[in-house]
Amino acid sequence: MDGLPPAFTPNQTWQHSLKAPIGCVGIGLHSGRRIRLTLHPAAPESGIVFRRTDIGRDIPARFDRVVDTRLATVLGDETWGSARVSTVEHLMAALAGTGVDNVLIELDGPEVPALDGSAAPFVFLLDCAGIVEQAAPRRSIQIRRPVRVSDGEAFAELRPGGAGLEMALSIDFAAPAIGRQGLSLQLSPETFRDKLSRARTFTLIEEVQHLRAAGLAQGGSLDNAVVVDQAHILNPGGLRMPDEFARHKLLDVVGDLGLAGAPINGRFNAHRPSHTLNNRLLRAVFADASSWRMETPEPVSAAA
Repeated sequence: MDGLPPAFTPNQTWQHSLKAPIGCVGIGLHSGRRIRLTLHPAAPESGIVFRRTDIGRDIPARFDRVVDTRLATVLGDETWGSARVSTVEHLMAALAGTGVDNVLIELDGPEVPALDGSAAPFVFLLDCAGIVEQAAPRRSIQIRRPVRVSDGEAFAELRPGGAGLEMALSIDFAAPAIGRQGLSLQLSPETFRDKLSRARTFTLIEEVQHLRAAGLAQGGSLDNAVVVDQAHILNPGGLRMPDEFARHKLLDVVGDLGLAGAPINGRFNAHRPSHTLNNRLLRAVFADASSWRMETPEPVSAAA
């Protein structure tokens, strides 16, 4: 990353997009396909849109376009069966975590490339392209009352809070290499970059065997995922940080909540969260108009 300008810190009053297009090529974690991805600047109020160039279909990055959450967050167009984009959570986390509101994402295949299994390569792309302010106010979603979804002992909830999004979660795995971990932070571009962006996706060795037997995880490797065998980390380099598992779970939450359509002001708390619970939580919030309110700031000066 040598030669890059200092990381851009967005003014939360304004919407942001990219200064220039930028792209990469990588392998899809589940499909194993080589996929080209290009990020393009987009106009204010455009939001984040995925474009499947191979089939000519656009899919907005919204919680109500999520069609599958079993292994990853998958967006789709129910009126067009093949119009799906899988494994969007790490790219969505990078966009939400760095404060990018409007971007067109072109893909020539059905899945976002895995790269190294974290959000850091996407943050690098955004920094290389440049993040710029746009002359449109950045609305936010204010949580007005507690909303909670659960599945057995697992739960996820949003509660009213102050400015920004406070986040806390805990995880509990039988594998001794993971065990019980917890993490809490106030989400900001700085905390996302420093605390979450480098945390990689992870899996258990027995899950890898089952997935591959089912024709999935065809692009998975020790280069793009942490693989755990009970008390052992199979990756030669080990972990990037002792609590990388909890940090990656919180990274996933940032990406999944990024599908709300605007930044959330409130408090998120969860135990053993999943893509399914994260999406159910957003659907529960927006199903009740008394749970949230859209707020528009009053800028004190025009955007540059």
